[in-house]
Amino acid sequence: MPEHEDAAAAGDGAPRPEPLRTFFRIDEVRREDGRVRYRGESYVPERTLLRKLTPHFREAGYEVDVEVVDDGHVVVATPFDRGRDGIPWVNLAMFAATVLSTLFVGAYGWYYVPLAEIQSNPLSLLQAWPFTAAVLGVLMTHELGHYAAGRYHGVPVSLPYVIPFIFPFGTLGAVIRIRGRMPSRKVLFDIGAAGPIAGLVATVVVTAIGLSLDPIQVPAELASSSSSVIRFNNPPLLDLIAGALGQPTSYGDPRLTAHPVVIGGWVGMFFTLLNLLPVGQLDGGHMVRAMLGPRQETVAALVPGALFGIAAYLHFWRGLGLNESVGLWAFWGVFATVIAFNGPADPTDEEGVGLPRLAVGLATFAVGALCFLLVPIQVVGA
Repeated sequence: MPEHEDAAAAGDGAPRPEPLRTFFRIDEVRREDGRVRYRGESYVPERTLLRKLTPHFREAGYEVDVEVVDDGHVVVATPFDRGRDGIPWVNLAMFAATVLSTLFVGAYGWYYVPLAEIQSNPLSLLQAWPFTAAVLGVLMTHELGHYAAGRYHGVPVSLPYVIPFIFPFGTLGAVIRIRGRMPSRKVLFDIGAAGPIAGLVATVVVTAIGLSLDPIQVPAELASSSSSVIRFNNPPLLDLIAGALGQPTSYGDPRLTAHPVVIGGWVGMFFTLLNLLPVGQLDGGHMVRAMLGPRQETVAALVPGALFGIAAYLHFWRGLGLNESVGLWAFWGVFATVIAFNGPADPTDEEGVGLPRLAVGLATFAVGALCFLLVPIQVVGA
């Protein structure tokens, strides 16, 4: 039953921060499915009202939005989870599954442990713990960068969900959920940039460690095999790190290959590159939306065409096939089209981010560009 303001104000438990009473006339208050709906009329434009209300409702534990109705406005306050509801079982289960999947992929695919040995002695999977630590280390550091920035700014974010998969890395990456609307372009930038920056630092560290480790011995039957193999080509950043350390990334002897920890660094570079695409809800989309404002959509509209253009160039001018990164870029062209159509984030406060953040953003994109190469993955004959 609706509660009129004169009665409701006596203690219904609904938050009434000062800006709500100052800039909004409350005619009635309803509680529906855990949400609080304040019906009335705003004395200021909707975006201004939202900017005034957001920090106060967040402090009270609510996300807030403003709806326009025929006879006025409705302020909708939705309680959010502050992450204190107990053990995050889904996150832990997915993390445990990904530990197992990366251990298996690492042992069988990168440490050359025979399948028969894994079946007879599952503990042999533990030989691949450095690979698992490297891959999950860079991915989780990336996502925890977002998480830390979100918590710092009071934005409700989930713990990372890491996704188990099969070859070649044992995972499809990790994601976090951001609930509610971004309060400002500055906060959007900070949360968007924190992941790539943290991930790049972890990537450089993991790559340096991997390059300093001894190479892995390839079984003789595989070294002399004529079957096809998957080649992971070096992005410029990997070559720069190897050059600075004076370490090789490949060996003339086919019986030797770089330590699998290096693959953790490669994964970090590849996922950073994809996340920095300036489109939709990707990290790059968040950063460019914060840096350029609504003009980000013009940039995002160019991204799918650029990715399809790369695929066309590799196929028609370089003569490469689908399994030589043509299919990879075509897939990401489709994916970028979908997320560009869904649109970017829409922060409440459109104030610019300022020169320091612009400089950090440009530097992040510049380092991210060192992770790009036209043909990152290709299937070739041994």
